[in-house]
Amino acid sequence: MERSELYVYHIVTRRKMDIGQIISFDKNQKNTLYHFFFEKEQMNSKGEDFIQILHSHYTNDGFKLDKENADVVIRYAEQTIRATREVIVEMVRLQEYPEYPSRLSCLYAAKSYEDALKWKELFDSFHRKVLQIVKLRVTGNIFEGDGNLLPKEDGIPFSRKIEQAREYWKGNINNELPELLINGDIEVVEIIDEFST
Repeated sequence: MERSELYVYHIVTRRKMDIGQIISFDKNQKNTLYHFFFEKEQMNSKGEDFIQILHSHYTNDGFKLDKENADVVIRYAEQTIRATREVIVEMVRLQEYPEYPSRLSCLYAAKSYEDALKWKELFDSFHRKVLQIVKLRVTGNIFEGDGNLLPKEDGIPFSRKIEQAREYWKGNINNELPELLINGDIEVVEIIDEFST
């Protein structure tokens, strides 16, 4: 991790950015990842959440869920396992690497245009809409990690997930899925690509 001025590339997925736009990330500002995993509610059309669905649909024969309720249960489980991963990664960062940008309070970027294209390809495979690839000037803290080193979304014990998080925070070694975590003062200096929606 270093504090410097650097030019990087960012995949824009929610709202298009404009040349000259300034983004300031400090440790108290939460990013989209935080809002998605920690604030999004999963409910059915009756306003029932995961626990209410499980209680109201349990019978002596087991669970009987229709498609709507099964979808809520699956979305909640997927969101929760990802939120758990991020909590573990943040816990390790706070304990062992507090000077690094938080994954929950940063902008994600790539060192090169080629790396940005790798992320676009990954987003496309998950049907996540990519609006732009932009070039940014960053004056702030930067950490380069490898997304493939993050704790996996599986059922292994939390102690092993903590070890996976430690490997992630050691930095980008294998260069499989490089990602930059950036905070500080960020300026959009160029729109590289625009994609139709």
